[in-house]
Amino acid sequence: MVRNNICLNSHPKGCAVSVQRQIAYAKNNLSSVKDRTPQPAPPALALIIGCSNGYGLASRIAAAFGYGAVTVGVSREKPASKGHTATPGFYNNLAFEREAAKVGLVTRTLKGDAFSNEMKTATAAAVREAAAAAHIPAKLDLIIYSLASPVRTDPYTGVMYKSAIKPVGAPFSGKTLNVMTGTFSQAQAEPATEEEIFNTVKVMGGEDWELWIAALEKEGLLSPQTRIAAYSYLGPEHSWPIYRNGTIGKAKEDLERACRDLNAQYAAKGKIAGAWVSVNKALVTRSSAVIPIIPLYISCLFKVMKGMGIHEGCIEQIVRLYRDRLYAAADPSQVPVDSEGRIRLDDWEMREDVQKAVMEKMSSVTEDNVSTETDVAGFRHDFLEAHGFDVAGIDYSAEVEIL
Repeated sequence: MVRNNICLNSHPKGCAVSVQRQIAYAKNNLSSVKDRTPQPAPPALALIIGCSNGYGLASRIAAAFGYGAVTVGVSREKPASKGHTATPGFYNNLAFEREAAKVGLVTRTLKGDAFSNEMKTATAAAVREAAAAAHIPAKLDLIIYSLASPVRTDPYTGVMYKSAIKPVGAPFSGKTLNVMTGTFSQAQAEPATEEEIFNTVKVMGGEDWELWIAALEKEGLLSPQTRIAAYSYLGPEHSWPIYRNGTIGKAKEDLERACRDLNAQYAAKGKIAGAWVSVNKALVTRSSAVIPIIPLYISCLFKVMKGMGIHEGCIEQIVRLYRDRLYAAADPSQVPVDSEGRIRLDDWEMREDVQKAVMEKMSSVTEDNVSTETDVAGFRHDFLEAHGFDVAGIDYSAEVEIL
């Protein structure tokens, strides 16, 4: 059930198979604690804030099934009702828990508002409980912050803020793609007001990330070995008017500001190993499908990167993050970063040859050649798969238990 690039339902068996595929990749591409003793030691206890979809789900899978870590996950998902399926994240969490139980991995999954103080308190208790069940110290080695929400209620004022995907300073107009039909339209957006900019930063910026780390420190769950990461995106100059220079970009700037503050407050004092913003590759997520320009850009990008043999999905990106960046060096100062201190997993996407080829496609594509010049079919597949559909091996004509 797709309306305006938004999928309104999900398939539990398709979600489960997708989770299993990611588990297999993590197992094959990361070594567990039992297999080796690298420096630094891989995480034994991980917290993933926003664990149910996309990069957050992949982060939890890679930590648990790649490294054998005890994982605690936090997300806000809706269960099924008699008249409607659950959200895909609900089924993803369920599939993850079932697969973890099969191999004896300790997990705890909390469902609720991650922005609230109550959830932060409940999460601290769950971390201690999971650590006790696994007979390991209640000290987090890894914290991933991967929340994606259009709204946030300030836990201290009770004010609800709503984000806006808008340009800043000038109107925006650009060609966008309906991935379900392969047709183009012109996307228009008026510039954001100061209030909309402020609200978007409140929802998607670094404030809640800082509150989480402060709460975990207060609970005594941090250590000098704790590595912390939050996810971001920059994109090509072509998308900057609606992304990097827009309201979302303002929020991402605040996320980077928060990262610097976390390192000054905690890492510089030896309380954590370090905090990083990881700038990841453009991928199909439930949110990227509705951002103007992005579906067309990603469809062209996928065509180019798959042709060059350098395409990655969420799990491939996160395995590379852990293996080649976050846990590549014992000394946190040796984690590979750019001049701004950011981890760059978009390095292959932003290669000059890749971007040149993508821009050529974006300027020449029409509705007549969109199916051959772009990978709109791959975008459509990833979009549907994120909701449990278009997954190989699933009989979608068969009845399925959604509850």
